[in-house]
Formats: sequence, C-alpha cells, structure tokens
Amino acid sequence: MLAEGYEKLTADLKALREERPRIVDAIEEARAHGDLSENAEYHAAKERQGQVEAQISDLEDRVSRAQIIDPTTLSGDKVVFGATVTLLDDDDKPVRYQIVGQTEADAKVGRISYNSPLGKALIGRKVGDEIEVTVPSGERFYLVDKIEFI
Repeated sequence: MLAEGYEKLTADLKALREERPRIVDAIEEARAHGDLSENAEYHAAKERQGQVEAQISDLEDRVSRAQIIDPTTLSGDKVVFGATVTLLDDDDKPVRYQIVGQTEADAKVGRISYNSPLGKALIGRKVGDEIEVTVPSGERFYLVDKIEFI
C-alpha cells in the first residue's frame, strides 16, 4: 500500500481503540439499569463492542502485514502497483489512474485498485498496449499512453 493508505489505516485503528473505553462505560451504565434480558441499551452497547473489536482485529492484521510502497522510487516500462497510467479511451480522451491497494481505491480521484477489472488488465502492460476491459456498463477499450511513477 501507499504511505497515505497506511496512515489512514493507523488513524482508523487509533480512533477505534479510543472508542473502547466509551463502550465499556456504556455497558456499565446500561448494566446498572437492572434486568439485562430486556435492556436494549445493554444489547446495543454489547453489539457495538463486538463490531469495534472485529474492526480493530482486522485493521491490526492489515497494518501488521502492510508493505509500504513509494511510487517515486519505482521505474520501468511496465505498469506496476503504484504507477500512474494515462489511458486513451475510444474517443482518444485521456483518463489517468494510479494503481493502488483496495483500501486506498477511489475512482473519483483517479485511484483504482490493482484488483479491479481495469487494474488487473493494466498490470504488466506497456505504453502502446491496447486493453479490453469488461465493466458493468459493457466492454471498454483503452490504449496505454503513458506510465509515470510519481
């Protein structure tokens, strides 16, 4: 993943860890209200605690396995993770995407996952290669115009 994505994951993890004491307080307060079998506040707090613990576990796993890639240190003539690729569509209109990890992907800002249909089609391609991609709206054709490592 890129450094930006790693920072976001660690910030999310920190926020969830900070939420733990508030959930424990909510459980204790709800427990003080008496009968737990019909206590909606207690059940909601316990459910939230389960969700937070599952998210923390998932994020800790991702952070521990993360490999941080700096695209500026990469080079070459093939599309790889971290590369910024300029494509020409059917109308020769340029579109630009950076190949990133799943957690960092946001097509609106030009970041696509290496696991997306277009990301998979781009990995390993060179300038001048033509690409055919099946997307929900149908078949799309692109020409790799430029590969940058920025």
